Amino acid sequence: MSAPSRSRSKIPKAPAQPESGLAELRRLDHAHFWHPFTQMRDWCASEDDPLIIVSAQGAILTDAEGKDYIDGNSSIWTNIHGHRHPMIDAAIRDQLDRIAHCSALGFSNEPSILLAAKLVEIAPGDTLTRVFFTDDGSTAIECACRMAAQYRDRVGESERQEFIVFDGAYHGDTVGAASLGGISAFADMGGAKGYPIRRIGSIEELAAIDSSRVNAAVIEPLIQGAGGMRLWPYGMLRQLRDWCDEHGVFLILDEVMTGFGRTGRLFACDHELVVPDFLCLAKGLTGGYLPLAVTLTTERVFSAFLGDYDSLRTFFYGHSYCGNALGAAAALANLRIFEEENVIESLARKIEVLGQSLHEATTYCPHFGEIRHLGMIGAIDLIDIRSGSEFDWRRETGARVCRRARDYGLLTRPVRDTLVLMPPLCISEQQIRICVQALVDATNEILGNP
Repeated sequence: MSAPSRSRSKIPKAPAQPESGLAELRRLDHAHFWHPFTQMRDWCASEDDPLIIVSAQGAILTDAEGKDYIDGNSSIWTNIHGHRHPMIDAAIRDQLDRIAHCSALGFSNEPSILLAAKLVEIAPGDTLTRVFFTDDGSTAIECACRMAAQYRDRVGESERQEFIVFDGAYHGDTVGAASLGGISAFADMGGAKGYPIRRIGSIEELAAIDSSRVNAAVIEPLIQGAGGMRLWPYGMLRQLRDWCDEHGVFLILDEVMTGFGRTGRLFACDHELVVPDFLCLAKGLTGGYLPLAVTLTTERVFSAFLGDYDSLRTFFYGHSYCGNALGAAAALANLRIFEEENVIESLARKIEVLGQSLHEATTYCPHFGEIRHLGMIGAIDLIDIRSGSEFDWRRETGARVCRRARDYGLLTRPVRDTLVLMPPLCISEQQIRICVQALVDATNEILGNP
């Protein structure tokens, strides 16, 4: 792979932060800002971090020193159409002239009503007719699980308490969502109790399960995210749906990461024509602008919560910012962009370029092991060429490579020693090639190129 040109889109430059100002921001960050999933001892010891982003345009982020970087992980898998998209910007500004937020408890607002209707319209199948708003992926999953659990109580099936979950899964960090996960660093909540689970590693293990005690199966369709971008075999999702139907088990799909075009279709489940009983969406729902999440479900589930007030059949769950008007306005604009700019149809060539670039990269970097690619998601496992096996995770090899990739104009984060590319869908073919080349150059610089 020849090194492509490092030219970038011409975008307005943010004024460089005066050095004293940048130093003070870093001091304040070290003194007060506790960052997620971060060993703060190392973070606070660095004089070069944090890298402070001050502006963005399209697929480009600009730091406080005026340096540009391609947003190689869509600002933690959230940004869809690029930063400062004029349609989303305008929708938020317009909504600000009306109202930013009002409670969904006892009131409603126009953007949330219209968004709920639009999500029902575009959802897979025709059975997902009810929309419950929350704040993020974890709470969307919590909502689905609570609905499923309370449904069973409402209809006299309280023996169905177990949730089938999968090794390597990640469904969020709140206690209930974390209990479903199959990654010990996330699932260990210090003894906090979550949902009763039955963990399996493959679809074949369903045959040994007593389905009469199972409430729902929960899965990240087609690909696991935080588990290392691990692909499920094609057809597995359809098998799971069929098993759930046969045994009266709900299917909960966690499309927090895979929704809104990431896999090349609007939803990952569209690839196998699977319609879940609960569909959880977040991250890209607002185009990466504002925190908003939804749980879609069926009339069957909804009707089980109807009754007289004193029957206590109400779904007693909610968040202060449920149905936030600003978030809903952004989400409506996000969905309008898909339609007006034919986003899904435009992805075919970019997906092809990403796949070709990833596989060509193995020729130029001996440290690249297995390559995984689905839609606009790419993953590269780093291997120790001396032993042919994985690196000791404690060496933070993936993190060191991604840090060095900054020098080549790329910002991304690994999943341990799996390098991940999940750029905004607006990224150009040339920018895709730059991203992959940056990982090649950074890896060879950190690990050597014998």
